[in-house]
Amino acid sequence: MTGLSLGGPAPDFTLRDQFGQDVTLSSYRGTKAVAILFFPYAFSGVCTGEMSEIRDRLDEFMTFDTEVVAISCDPVYSLRAFADQDGLNFPLLSDFWPHGEVARAYDVLDESKGSPRRSSYVVDRDGMVRWSVHNAMPEGRDLDEHLKQLRALV
Repeated sequence: MTGLSLGGPAPDFTLRDQFGQDVTLSSYRGTKAVAILFFPYAFSGVCTGEMSEIRDRLDEFMTFDTEVVAISCDPVYSLRAFADQDGLNFPLLSDFWPHGEVARAYDVLDESKGSPRRSSYVVDRDGMVRWSVHNAMPEGRDLDEHLKQLRALV
């Protein structure tokens, strides 16, 4: 990991979403802030609850010209089944191969488990990291705090 810091540039990436479409972080530059939510495993209890809560509050996130992307090391096909099962209507990105490369670039890959930690980043319209939070595996995210950080960018 080199140089990831608040106020610094967010490492760019292109990952496939649950539909097999490429999503590139830098494509939002100049138009949208991006909330990047790393999550350990599709179908796990805490992750399912978190992703469902984001789905239920997605309109609140979109109010701020914001994109929400969730990243795990699960394969695209697992993410598609996860999204279909729970009606998740935002990009779920697969950091499956090279395994964990993006999570590693954001310094959130748990090498022993092969999955990202439960971490979030807010990237502003200029592609700079403005906020981050790292939760313990069993702890869900505080989405109110995420929304507060996004509001601070407008």
